[in-house]
Amino acid sequence: MIHTILLVLFTLTATITQATDSPYDLTELRSSYLKASKDEKTSKEFYKLMSAYNKQHPVVLAYKGAAEATMGKHVWNPYSKLKHVKSALDQIGKAVVLDKKNPEIRFIRFTVEHYVPRYLNLSEHVAEDKKIVINALKQYPESGLPKELAQTMLKFLLSKDHLTANEKAELQNITIN
Repeated sequence: MIHTILLVLFTLTATITQATDSPYDLTELRSSYLKASKDEKTSKEFYKLMSAYNKQHPVVLAYKGAAEATMGKHVWNPYSKLKHVKSALDQIGKAVVLDKKNPEIRFIRFTVEHYVPRYLNLSEHVAEDKKIVINALKQYPESGLPKELAQTMLKFLLSKDHLTANEKAELQNITIN
């Protein structure tokens, strides 16, 4: 019995250690995405890292799509921009299929679609994703969102133009501690 408990604890510890040592650690990916959206050099590094990812973790797949989208921001050719955006949305769409209710995945898609020019008609999920993100924020901390992510989501939503007056008022009353 003690041997079994020790084996389980060892396995759990090894799994946690591997997860935090991985370049695909979610905390690191969140930080990289924020930096990559603002800086071309970081964007290229993030893109290179995420291009190598070939597994099926839904949130990591969404960040792979986000990396593709940030590259679209930093290329000058309109065809290349569109190619990156379409690839990004395809990748994030696969992540949504794997985990439909995950507010982090929905937030990633929301941020990408938010910046796509509306005349391209590629921002079809903004309202749906916004609803899921807002509900997760309203349920914080029970929603399970990490504090830093919830703060980022809240700040982003309040600073952009996709909220109604009622939604903005609801979110302004949320405190993330």
